[in-house]
Amino acid sequence: MKLLYSEANSGDLVHHFAAVDLGLTETDDRAPGRADGPVVRVEAPAGGPVWIVTDADLARTVLTDPRIVKDPASAPPHWDPQRAGLEQTAAEQPSLTTLDGPGHAELRRAHAPLLSAKRVRENADRVRATARRLLAELPREVDLMADFTTRYPLTVLLDLLGIPPVHVDRAAAACRLLVGGDPATAIAELAAVAEHGVDGAGLAAELRDRVPPGTTRADLRYHLFSLIFAGQLTTDAALGRTVAHALTDRPSASAEADFVRDTLRRHPPAPYSLWRFTATAIELAGEHLPAHSPVLVDIAAVNADPTRDDDLTFGAGPHFCIGAQLALLELRAVVAVLRDDYPDARLAVPLADLRHTGPGGIMGSRLTALPVILE
Repeated sequence: MKLLYSEANSGDLVHHFAAVDLGLTETDDRAPGRADGPVVRVEAPAGGPVWIVTDADLARTVLTDPRIVKDPASAPPHWDPQRAGLEQTAAEQPSLTTLDGPGHAELRRAHAPLLSAKRVRENADRVRATARRLLAELPREVDLMADFTTRYPLTVLLDLLGIPPVHVDRAAAACRLLVGGDPATAIAELAAVAEHGVDGAGLAAELRDRVPPGTTRADLRYHLFSLIFAGQLTTDAALGRTVAHALTDRPSASAEADFVRDTLRRHPPAPYSLWRFTATAIELAGEHLPAHSPVLVDIAAVNADPTRDDDLTFGAGPHFCIGAQLALLELRAVVAVLRDDYPDARLAVPLADLRHTGPGGIMGSRLTALPVILE
C-alpha cells in the first residue's frame, strides 16, 4: 500500500514527493480496514511501526488529541525526511499543516474568515459563472479530466485570491506535471504563481493583512501556494467521480448538496490523513505508542462504516479542512450547471468502465479519463 506525502523547502518551495510503502507483506496486499481492528500496525519503509486507525470514534480522538501532533519535529528521530516524505518542521516552515496548538490556532484564525460558509455563499454566483463559462468553451464530446477538472478549481482559486487570470494556464500546466511525474518542476511553478498574490488584491490581500506578526514574505507565499495546491489537488480528484455519478444518478436540485456529500464519502479524494505523531507516550485502543510514533487515519475505511452517518472526508478537529466549504460549492456548482444547461449530457462510456490512477495518500487517485457528451 503506498501513500504520497510532500517534503517542502521553505527557501524555494520546491517539494519532493516520495511514495511511502506502509510495509504490507508480499502475500497480503490488502489495505487495512475495519475488519482488521480499530488500530492496525504495519512497518514503515523508513523504519519502525506505523499505526493506522480505522475506527470512526478512535479516528476522531486521534484528530483532536493534542498529544498527537502534525509537526514533523515529532517524527521518529531515525527517519530520513525525504524517504518518509516529511514536510519541514513547524520551526522551519510554519503552516496550517505543520503547526499545532496556539500557533496553529492563530494562523487558522487568519485564514478562516476568508473561506467561511458565509463568505463562500457570497461567491456562489461567481463560482457558478466560472463553471458555466468553462463548460461552454468545451466541444460537444470531451474528456473532462484532460483539462476541465484541473482548470476549473484553479480558475476559481486564482480569481478569489486576486491573482490575475493570465496565470491560470501556467498553474494548469504545473498541475498536469504533478500527474505526469515531474512534481519538483510542478511545485516550483505553482509557487511562482502564488508569488503574484503576495502583493495582489482579493482574498490574498486580506490574508496578508490578517497573518500573525512576524510572517515573512516567503511565509505568505507559502500560505498562498498551499491554498492553491491543496484546493486544486483534492477538488480535481473529487470532480471526476462527482460528475460521473451526477450524469448517472441525475440528482434533483433539492438533493444536490446531499448527493455531493455522499459521493465524497464514498470516494474521498484523500483516503488517508497526513502524518501525525505522538508527542508523548500514549495508549490507543490497548496499543502502547511511544513518543514519536507515526499515526495515520484511514479516512476511506471510516467513511465506509455503514453504522455511521457522518464522515471524515474533510477531517475533524483543529485541522479540519480550511477549504471544505469552497470545495463543496465548486462541486455543487458543476452539478447544477450540467443539470440546468446540459440536461441531456451523458457519459460516453458506461460508469463501470471508468478507471482511476494515483498513488493514494494526499494525492488520492483521479479518473484517468472522463469522456462526456455535452448536450
